[in-house]
Amino acid sequence: MNVPVNVPLNVPVNVTVTGAAGRLGWHLLGLLTENGHRVTGLDRSPAPGELPEGARFVQASLSDTAAGAFDGADVVVHLAALMSWDRADDRALFEANVSGTASVASAAAQAGATLVFASSGEVYPEVRPAYQPLDEAHPTRPTSTYGLTKLLGEQTVEFHRRARGLRAVVLRFSHFQHADELLDETSFFSGPRFFLHRKLAQQRAFGNRDAVQALEPLAAAAEPDTLLLSRGEDGTPYRMGILDARDLAAGVLAAVDRAADLDGQVIGLGPDDSVDFDKLVPELAARAGLPLVDARLPGPAVHYTTSHAKARDLLGFRVARPIDVMIEDAAVARARRLETTRSP
Repeated sequence: MNVPVNVPLNVPVNVTVTGAAGRLGWHLLGLLTENGHRVTGLDRSPAPGELPEGARFVQASLSDTAAGAFDGADVVVHLAALMSWDRADDRALFEANVSGTASVASAAAQAGATLVFASSGEVYPEVRPAYQPLDEAHPTRPTSTYGLTKLLGEQTVEFHRRARGLRAVVLRFSHFQHADELLDETSFFSGPRFFLHRKLAQQRAFGNRDAVQALEPLAAAAEPDTLLLSRGEDGTPYRMGILDARDLAAGVLAAVDRAADLDGQVIGLGPDDSVDFDKLVPELAARAGLPLVDARLPGPAVHYTTSHAKARDLLGFRVARPIDVMIEDAAVARARRLETTRSP
């Protein structure tokens, strides 16, 4: 069912956001409040800043129903998750992403709330597409424990819909970042994706000896802040979609506003198009004045595009900050960080 996007749907409701202290959750908390919703944030970590006016924050685990975070909720946005590709974290991934989701789905069903569940393109996974552009009908054959636990999370939500009367919508997030992370070597994602020495350290930690052998000669003579243009072994540049976290938060807000009409839907949220690294990385290097190396890595390139037509149709979702805007923001943010570190 298509929801007319010109109909005002942001009727204030009570929203509980799990993972509210996280990189997306904290921004979403403010956005929901700005749009008139009554918001409760839930996280086992403390609030990272001053709460938006009218919001409340509960520091507790997902299973701590006595904390009252779900009381009176009309919509529950479940963002809390563990993200890791380290096999040592497998057990923790199941506990956080499967058991934790079961606790939240049960609490949402008991409260009579609609659950908005944050899943991931890792359930396909996007890096091994059976066809392109990937869409919600793509086979789900995850190759990482993280992707597996997100798929099991989806199935847990569906079980609660089928057997426990839960209303729910699944949002499959494509890759997203805050723009200022793109040129930050300490970033969890962009550090090893775009910075040579961070990529080398990551591959060493993963035990990928072929990749280490390809990168070590380049790193030996490279400056610490050298950027990396990654290609597959045949020379194909990496290609992927990168969505600004602010746009993703706006998409989640749209799902909250339309939650009552989205029960049972699975909707991908991502950018309008993917970006080729042989265009993106040189532009980042030029804007930041950083050196750049071009490397062929073992195996095929990460090279995919996803379709988000369903998000446009059902949520009225539109990207406000495409990659060129993100690059501009990233360059400004890096310049500010460097200026701060130089200040006495």
